[in-house]
Amino acid sequence: MRPVWKGAISFGLVNIPVDLVSAEQKNDLKFNLIDSRDESRIRYERVNEETGEEVPWDQIVKAFEFSDDNYVIVTDEDFARADVKATKTIDIETFIERSELALKYLDRPYYIQPQKGGEKAYTLLRDALIKTDKIAVSRVVIRTRAYLSAIYPEGDVLVLNLIRFHQELRAVEDLKLPGDIKTSKKELDLAVKLINDMTEGWDPSAYHDEYREALMKRIKQKAKGKGIKEEVVEEIAPADNVVDIMDLLQKSIDKGPAKKAKSKTTKKKTS
Repeated sequence: MRPVWKGAISFGLVNIPVDLVSAEQKNDLKFNLIDSRDESRIRYERVNEETGEEVPWDQIVKAFEFSDDNYVIVTDEDFARADVKATKTIDIETFIERSELALKYLDRPYYIQPQKGGEKAYTLLRDALIKTDKIAVSRVVIRTRAYLSAIYPEGDVLVLNLIRFHQELRAVEDLKLPGDIKTSKKELDLAVKLINDMTEGWDPSAYHDEYREALMKRIKQKAKGKGIKEEVVEEIAPADNVVDIMDLLQKSIDKGPAKKAKSKTTKKKTS
């Protein structure tokens, strides 16, 4: 796997030479845009707005507009030399309890692998985080942007997960949330029972992109000129009163075992 970043983790006075490798593996379907009249591909052009002529990639540069129509060209060297230490160092600023980091802050994961000579310090940091059950809060510059990040162990590997700055998340006060609504003990007991009945060990390998598979199946059918049997899905009315909620919870609990069996069958198939 090709590293997307090379540098070092700064841990107090310790520097650990490491690489970052993207933990994501995109498996999206690729679509082309075509003209519906003759199925010709649509081509995008990079056009100079003054001359109307197409501009080759090697003549395109990044620029910052500091006033109307006045630009400063910014090169790769400018990005790299603006703060040399920041672009080459994952700077650990503090440590927090693992339970303190809310999931909504997590953005994009990378695997951290040690470079030659950094194996001992890498192992020490990993084992210390496991023993203390802590997360390292750090800063890193990837390409042209600075990020807040979290470093934590997952088995034998250290993971760096970019985390969103607090101001990047919308305030919950902007949402329309339920007001002073009380739930009865019976309602809560039924909901808790349903949750417990549906609870099982987390196995990420048991889940896959079912929508992608269904879409690919439909595309193949269309390619072969086969007719497609459309599935009719009835709209589900919201449970807007106590009687509906209690009834739906009880029915869900009653058919719970069947759902469990289906879940196990799915797991067996995907393993």
